[in-house]
Amino acid sequence: MPANVGRIFYMDWELEFLHHLQTIHTPELDKKMLFFTGLGDKAILIALFLLALIIIPKTRKYGIPMAIAVVISVLIVNVAIKPSVMRCRPCWLDQSVPLLIPVPHDYSFPSGHTNAFFAMATAVHLKNKKLGAPALVIAALVAFSRLYLFVHWPTDVIVGMITGVLSAKIGYKITNPFAGLFKKKKRR
Repeated sequence: MPANVGRIFYMDWELEFLHHLQTIHTPELDKKMLFFTGLGDKAILIALFLLALIIIPKTRKYGIPMAIAVVISVLIVNVAIKPSVMRCRPCWLDQSVPLLIPVPHDYSFPSGHTNAFFAMATAVHLKNKKLGAPALVIAALVAFSRLYLFVHWPTDVIVGMITGVLSAKIGYKITNPFAGLFKKKKRR
């Protein structure tokens, strides 16, 4: 926990909801939630994945909007909102709940994991609904894992979803006029 715990504000229902989630823990569900939250902990792997999508001509139409959406989402959440709002995490406030992951040291609002995954999933969904649907399910599971693991408030996750979707829509607006450039040229 940082020396400055940050601003302590939440709604009573949020803490009640998070405490309720603590009652549904099972070893199998713990493993699944650790897996989904772990997806967001690997920034370098996400960057390499996006780079691979950009390099491969067939997937470039997904990779470029996803990468732009992630950059926008990180700037909005991690650079602008989190340091301005400085909201404490539930695990900082109630240390009686045992954590399955190390205590995060950055501020809570909004959820960066949720934001990034909804930015990527929405970017895919805007290009291809069939591929976007499972991507949105994965993003939702990452978001839920943050609540399950007691490291985010529900409103952190809700705003993370909103900022992620908006970031993807901005990325789509930026890249869509250039969509023809991303297509692989056919040989005659």
